Amino acid sequence: MIRNVELQAVRRARWQIGLLVGLAIGVLLAMAGAIAYEVMRHSQEQQIGRELDYGIRNGIIAGPPACSWIFFYAPDGRLTQGDRAAPTDLPLHDDVDTVAATGITQNRQVDRDGTTYWTRTQTRGDVIVQAVFDSRFQIADRRHLLTAFLLAAAAGLLAAMLAAMLVGHRAVAPLAEALTRQRRFVADASHELRTPIAQVHTRAQVLARRAAHHGADHRDLDRLVDTTRRLGEIVDELLLSARLAADPDGPRPDAPVDLARLTAEETERALNGTTSVTLTTPPRPVPIVGVESALRRVVSELLANALLHTPGGRIAVTVRTSPGTAELVVADTGDGFDPADAERIFDRFHRGPGGARGFGLGLALLREVVTGHGGTIVADGHPGRGATFTVRLPLAAGPGSSRPPPP
Repeated sequence: MIRNVELQAVRRARWQIGLLVGLAIGVLLAMAGAIAYEVMRHSQEQQIGRELDYGIRNGIIAGPPACSWIFFYAPDGRLTQGDRAAPTDLPLHDDVDTVAATGITQNRQVDRDGTTYWTRTQTRGDVIVQAVFDSRFQIADRRHLLTAFLLAAAAGLLAAMLAAMLVGHRAVAPLAEALTRQRRFVADASHELRTPIAQVHTRAQVLARRAAHHGADHRDLDRLVDTTRRLGEIVDELLLSARLAADPDGPRPDAPVDLARLTAEETERALNGTTSVTLTTPPRPVPIVGVESALRRVVSELLANALLHTPGGRIAVTVRTSPGTAELVVADTGDGFDPADAERIFDRFHRGPGGARGFGLGLALLREVVTGHGGTIVADGHPGRGATFTVRLPLAAGPGSSRPPPP
């Protein structure tokens, strides 16, 4: 089983694929429906135009009698013959007067009684003819088409999204499998490395003791002991990460760790003569729940990153508390970074401008440790104005702590 964060990313990818495919199909359906509607409307308007032309020429409209009327006027504008009782406010006498005065054909659409009437008024010989066509049946056809299309589009869109979700599931499945295999490889490799690293660490300790016993210079051996110890801690962290990934809901480390003490120890170890490091911690312990070696690595990695990018500058390390939360802030006056990279710097293999030293794994592994302890880490910086990293971790439940005990 992959980690919760990775599982959420896979699920999000499935949903995004489904939504994007569904949206694309929905746009295509909307375009097809709009084209069909416009084609039908244009065809109906052409048909109505032909009906009106036929009525003007022949004095009768070929359509259903209930949908058409013909009116004849003398040259002076007097009504001489009406087809039958016309709808309200019809015929249009203003159009008749305009044609009588100018001889220009008048076409108009008027809305009466919930429908649209098409009228055409023009001269035919010595008389003026006005043809009226009721388009209620055409409008009803359009509404029926629109309703049917909306129902079909909704059903098609739902089917498309379901199909897209299935396709997305199959498309993302290889990614989920790759992540699972990656975690399994990390667990297997870490397990196999524990024994040889432990052996190297033990032998280095023995050699250092022998050198000290014989009065020889053993500083390099002490560094080797420290390096192998840290390497063993890293392997233990990888094993812990793999175990948490395999069982996201399983038990978590519950040993209390004093973040203030741990930070003070790592800061003292990181001090050198070229950089000014100031430390500010509360007068009382700051207990958090977690693995001490992993949390120690968080502090040391942040300090190492600050020292790397702040040659000769100032670094401020602060530990403070807020209700239910412990905060570790490491701020420097070094190179800084583009604010647009505030998230990317935590990506694996991301390296800063000019190709920073290392392989780009430190901050990525650091965030994994922090999130594995239920915390968050954010970065803020500007080019040439330094950077600030803020780690927030839940306080351990206990006397004087505002954090409730776990369920």
